[in-house]
Amino acid sequence: MDIVKINESDNVGVVLSTGHKTALCNIRKGEEIIKYGYPIGIASCDIAEGEHVHTHNMKTGLADVLEYSYEPDFEFPENIEPFEINAYIRENGEIGIRNDIWILPTVGCVNGIAKRIAEKTGAIAFSHPYGCSQLGGDMETTQLILRGLIKHPNAGGVLVLGLGCENNNIDSMKKILGAYNEKRIVFLSVQECTDEITEGISLVEQLKAIATTDKRKPVPASKLRVGLKCGGSDGYSGITANPVVGLVTDRLCAMGGSAILTEVPEMFGAEKVLFKRCVNQTVFEKSVRLINNFKTYFRRHGEPISENPSPGNKEGGITTLEDKSLGCVQKGGKAPITDVLHYGDVVCKPGLSLLNGPGNDIVSITNLSAAGCHLILFTTGRGTPLGAAVPTVKIASNEKIATNKPHWIDYCAWGDDKEKTATGLLELIRQVADGKLTANEKNDMREIAIFKDGVTL
Repeated sequence: MDIVKINESDNVGVVLSTGHKTALCNIRKGEEIIKYGYPIGIASCDIAEGEHVHTHNMKTGLADVLEYSYEPDFEFPENIEPFEINAYIRENGEIGIRNDIWILPTVGCVNGIAKRIAEKTGAIAFSHPYGCSQLGGDMETTQLILRGLIKHPNAGGVLVLGLGCENNNIDSMKKILGAYNEKRIVFLSVQECTDEITEGISLVEQLKAIATTDKRKPVPASKLRVGLKCGGSDGYSGITANPVVGLVTDRLCAMGGSAILTEVPEMFGAEKVLFKRCVNQTVFEKSVRLINNFKTYFRRHGEPISENPSPGNKEGGITTLEDKSLGCVQKGGKAPITDVLHYGDVVCKPGLSLLNGPGNDIVSITNLSAAGCHLILFTTGRGTPLGAAVPTVKIASNEKIATNKPHWIDYCAWGDDKEKTATGLLELIRQVADGKLTANEKNDMREIAIFKDGVTL
């Protein structure tokens, strides 16, 4: 039986044939279970060497809101000369790696109209149920996420579709947008026209005519903003796919690019790993607030902060949230953390940023897209067809899912040579940036969802 010991201080190893954990020594009841060099839980009974370690004999050790001290332990990476990609250069100097026409409703009431216009024009419509009957912060977060998508550089043009009577009407949305290119972003309030389908088709055709004049040009890969996500994780995710993505993150950041790590509840139990890499006291304090505020959010709703992993995660060998989190954060590699973003913010600094938001897959990929990510690296051990508004590169943690679902998976990270595997993934990123379609794009699987934490009228 092949067993991987990830860190010298670990008292459990990962069985390669199953992804589950086995005890590397006798572990007494109440002792910490160590994996990745950190505690992933506590033994709930005596565990003998060689015994299967899972939900039947261990439990979470997570605590509520904690206090932390800043103990930096990081190195700035040596600069790497960026490779070139071929991208669309926008009027404001940003780049896009796609030139699609998007239709974004201000309110869910016009989702059907957006879909019909998209079907007749080849544009991409993104449905959501919000934009009205929301109070307080919920309306603001809806507007901020829509703003990030409407102004996204991957879109060659955007039709913003409103109803007319909603809270988030077009005039309100324009105030949130700020300055925008009036040739690339156009609006239609469907209560104010006789034939909304014909009118919408006409506007989309105008946008397409402008977008067809755009040409790809060489730009350095340091312009790339890459989102980091995992979903349907298994016991292999933390030893194959996530570390490989971490190596890619380190290389991109060393080139001057940007990477964004979100899924805050899946940082619980691994936050100390991240806190050590904050570049200064200010970023550290923002990171602490990020973690503790999300724990408070759980408690405010009467939920335990350890309410994770999912049934599929557990079946794949992940036992506790700490176990999941310590594997999850490896997507961030060893890069110093340069910024912390609020939900709805757009990334503005090179390096690794932490982005506030939940772990839910659809909400997370929308959050990353609205934050300005050109593409998302999405690792999975169980498999998922889900795709974001931007190219979503699915990276398998094991050969089985890569073989069984080749129409979902773009890359397999299984293998002993992580550096070589990371080099292959970086080459795929270059190809995707140059226009190669990801599986979610080929399958036309693109979704958005917006975080909600308030009253609906």
